[in-house]
Amino acid sequence: MNDLCTEIGYKSINHDGEQLCGDHIDIVEQGDDSMVIVLADGLGSGVKASILSTLTSRIISTMMAAGISIEECVSTIAATLPVCSVRGVAYSTFTIIHLIHNQTAELIQYDNPMVIMIRNGIVRNYPKTQMNIGDKVIYHSVIRLQEGDVFVAMSDGCPHAGIGLAYNFGWKVEEIADFMATYAKVDFTAKVLSTMLVDECNRLYGSHPGDDATACVVRVRKRVPMNMLFGPPSNRDDAGRMMSLFFSKEGKHIICGGTTSTIASKWLHKPLVPKLDYSGDSDVPPIAEIEGVDLVTEGVITISRVLEYAADYLKDNKEYESWSYKSDGASRIAQLLFEEATDINMYVGRAINPAHQNPDLPINFNIKMNLVEELSDALTRMGKRIKVSYF
Repeated sequence: MNDLCTEIGYKSINHDGEQLCGDHIDIVEQGDDSMVIVLADGLGSGVKASILSTLTSRIISTMMAAGISIEECVSTIAATLPVCSVRGVAYSTFTIIHLIHNQTAELIQYDNPMVIMIRNGIVRNYPKTQMNIGDKVIYHSVIRLQEGDVFVAMSDGCPHAGIGLAYNFGWKVEEIADFMATYAKVDFTAKVLSTMLVDECNRLYGSHPGDDATACVVRVRKRVPMNMLFGPPSNRDDAGRMMSLFFSKEGKHIICGGTTSTIASKWLHKPLVPKLDYSGDSDVPPIAEIEGVDLVTEGVITISRVLEYAADYLKDNKEYESWSYKSDGASRIAQLLFEEATDINMYVGRAINPAHQNPDLPINFNIKMNLVEELSDALTRMGKRIKVSYF
């Protein structure tokens, strides 16, 4: 059985003064282990470019996921896109990364900077076959995946960074490749790697980008299971079954909630020990320790903070330094779920906490269930496999 999975992260910055990005990324899944990723760069910038790139990425990703040939995809794009009244042409450049069963990557590239491949921390060349479809020259590659492989796709706003400022002719793709190879050696997530690249482009532009710039990083890694327990069961008699299922699962174990951790402590016959000597966010309740459990935290307040981090992580990832190196409960959960885990089993108790039914308190049962649903949704959007079991 293939135990590899692919992690995808991307980030964009807009052309200075534009509210819309002229680059667009679409991801369409084909079952659990296959997907089509399209990075499209619309002609120019602003609204027109945004429309062109969105149409291109949406059409190509949908057609490719349906098994339609690249020749037909390109013909459809040519016939669909509106013509620019200024330049007299209508096109959007694109890069396609087709991941097949997490074993093979098919690259299809038209007029964007070539995809960078990093293996074992070293930039690698890969075979390219030239295809001529209409008046377009397209490069096609098929690569067998290995653990640790990193692929970096980008729009031309990345190599254009720094023209006339840090560089006479921009930031060469070869220089970008060396920059990314340095960080690929560290166990950063695909999202963090894409953020590093685009933030560096923004710096080279002097924070006034002369073009839309987008980076999409695909990182191949082994699957890492994780288990999370949140809340006691609605029926007390189910506590033993819930604990047995939770602790029987492979991977690390996270317990959230005071009552829940007390039940786990009794079930394991191990003391629950509060831990007050930690550094982190003072607004997040302290963590505790139980022998045999990897992390024990408070419930609703801690998970609410994790959700804030998740929302930012899915967008600009500006809060990364706020949680990535801290040791409070919310930061530790974010590190484990966002960066380490690939497959997450969530065990959620439906018991109603009497203390939460006080109308003067902001916490109630519905808020707790909403937190679970929102966290599950955010983790799914990060590319995690999520299974939620209610008790």
